[in-house]
Amino acid sequence: GSYASHSPAGALKWEAEALGCKILETAWKAYVPAGMALGIDRELFAKNVTDVIKAHPNIEIIDREVTHVDEVPRPTIIATGPLTSEPLSQSMLEHFGDKFLYFFDAIAPIIDADSIDRDIAWEADRNDRGTGDYLNCPLDKEQYEALIDSIEAAEKVEAKDFEKDTPFFEGCMPIEEMVRRGRETLRHGPLSGKGLDNPKTGRWPYAVVQLRKENKAATAYNLVGFQTKMKYPEQKRIFRMIPGLENAEFLKLGSIHRNLFIHSPKRLNEDLSSKKDPLLFFAGQITGVEGYFESTAIGLLVARFLKAKVQGETFTPPPRASALGSLLHGITKEDKENFQPTNINFGLLPPLEKRMKKRDKRDRQLAVAREAFLEWQKSAEPGPKTEVYVESRAAQL
Repeated sequence: GSYASHSPAGALKWEAEALGCKILETAWKAYVPAGMALGIDRELFAKNVTDVIKAHPNIEIIDREVTHVDEVPRPTIIATGPLTSEPLSQSMLEHFGDKFLYFFDAIAPIIDADSIDRDIAWEADRNDRGTGDYLNCPLDKEQYEALIDSIEAAEKVEAKDFEKDTPFFEGCMPIEEMVRRGRETLRHGPLSGKGLDNPKTGRWPYAVVQLRKENKAATAYNLVGFQTKMKYPEQKRIFRMIPGLENAEFLKLGSIHRNLFIHSPKRLNEDLSSKKDPLLFFAGQITGVEGYFESTAIGLLVARFLKAKVQGETFTPPPRASALGSLLHGITKEDKENFQPTNINFGLLPPLEKRMKKRDKRDRQLAVAREAFLEWQKSAEPGPKTEVYVESRAAQL
């Protein structure tokens, strides 16, 4: 997600950094340039997080599977994520006494960097930021139309009968679903040529497929926006139609999976403990947030909720106007029957009373969020404070 100060995702990271977020600190050590996104080398990041946990004097690791919520002492936090094992899922089902909710998530293919034709693909960011964090594969109108035709006709992995009412998460929509909404959807979305001057023509291409570095060594690239449910042979055939990827070697192909989450507004308290057991907490994507960092942010809050409860203190949650407070509000107070996972976005931040232009409105929402967070931090989080946006960290790197 973005670390830019003018985005809700950047505001969320800034607030988490101000609270001493260890996951964010570790992520910066595995940072991979990706424009204004906090890209990471996943393997290095995973290793670093594991090393930090193993080295911590107050953490004991017990390596075994927990299959029932009653196996563990209280208090406890369940942070098993959206792919929670069937036995543990069943025990949570028994605990809450009703159905879990599901959504479909999709992932994009990853390509071997050496198989990308650099005579066609060029390094650049949108609007010429000068960092060249992405590779760009240009398509003319004929190539774009042929790609859309092939995606429409491709064989897909079809949902099973019991999955057919399961919705897709809007933030990771399969490319086939975007095409189904209209042939121009991709060209005005992830394949937009806006702000990308092709050095061979000096003009914006009709459409562009962007590739983002997957690791620090830049040996692998992610096909941006190409989350897919196409069958594997179809992915290879169709994605090799993209100029510059004719000889692409796929390190990992795209896929789709069903994710589990709790109807948090109905089943969890504001401190993300179970309404049936106030010492049983939940954190991460299983609470109904979507996104790696949103999951991290919820864990950061739950740790403080649990600490306060154990010590008999009162922990005041971040204010509604803050990014953390808005995310928490979105999964505990938005009492909708059709509850769906959410990432941090402008729609979660409180609306402003005064009408203004969209850009001015968003700038003001973020300014209000920052002011509210800093005021809350003075009383709720004693200790050193930070006034530095995380984007300055990226500039240093």
